Amino acid sequence: MRAMRAGVTAAVVGLLAAVGLTSQVASAATRPLSDVRIVAHFDYADGQAPENITLLPDGSADISLSLAREIAHVGLDGKVRILATLPAPPKGVGAPVLNGAFVGGVVRADDGALYFLYAAGTPKLTGVWELRPGSSPRQIAPLPANSLPNGLALDPAHGYLYVADSVLGTVWRIPVVGGRATAWATGPALAPVGYLGANGIKVHDGAVWVSNTDRGTVVRIPVTPHGTAGQPRVAASELAGIDDFAFTGPGDNLIAALDQPDMVALVRPNGTHTIVLTMTDGLQNPSAIAVRGEMVYVTDAAYNTRKDPNLLTADLTGRAG
Repeated sequence: MRAMRAGVTAAVVGLLAAVGLTSQVASAATRPLSDVRIVAHFDYADGQAPENITLLPDGSADISLSLAREIAHVGLDGKVRILATLPAPPKGVGAPVLNGAFVGGVVRADDGALYFLYAAGTPKLTGVWELRPGSSPRQIAPLPANSLPNGLALDPAHGYLYVADSVLGTVWRIPVVGGRATAWATGPALAPVGYLGANGIKVHDGAVWVSNTDRGTVVRIPVTPHGTAGQPRVAASELAGIDDFAFTGPGDNLIAALDQPDMVALVRPNGTHTIVLTMTDGLQNPSAIAVRGEMVYVTDAAYNTRKDPNLLTADLTGRAG
């Protein structure tokens, strides 16, 4: 996420091997992943850096294209349709650390509403945005101009959105209907150490789980009966360059994107991990993970190489939890 460049997205080539489209087979992965395929290529020159992904019931996907300031829908036919383009910040203004506008996490509610994050260096633009079918995008909760909202999680059972702020080392909580953002959790476990702190975020098994890129950790923060943040606990460590992650099922096994080393790791409940995908599988700064049944999706933003950002899938076999 170092280079920031606005652009307009072009056509996406292919989508998912699962729907029988032509795809490029990558090298063999490490179990429990197999049958890795690069199923879509993007054009970095047009700002097509896929940062985050949310899956629809029909198997299509909505993806944030961070450098283009866009949210795109990728259909089962492999075609892309731009759902929203966010306004550019004033000249010379941008998100902290990244020095430009940045579209981050995206989640989808059951009613079809999309929620996503925009960091632009101004409170008028920085915050949580909502896009409902047939409507224009609108900001529903501003965040501080000096914040970097990066990861986004939805808790539909309680009606909240949780935002991982990579610069302020904070988890913000916002009602799904919009309104004031509350600093729900903060502290050293979420803080950066020179670059980016809290990054990926998920609501899972009565807790909010957050990755810390600089510290290479995944932190579990229990949600108390009163809805407040409990005592953070490091659930996994030594995950250099961790970005986003996703759980493989109801248990605590998760798959994590390790951005800088161009790897994907399977992390077990005891905190140990195995590298299951590498550069030889087509990874270029993996930025987000999604899991649907026996399929794993990985977006590769190519922030460092600026070559061949892509979307790949892999079969998930013998998964536990």
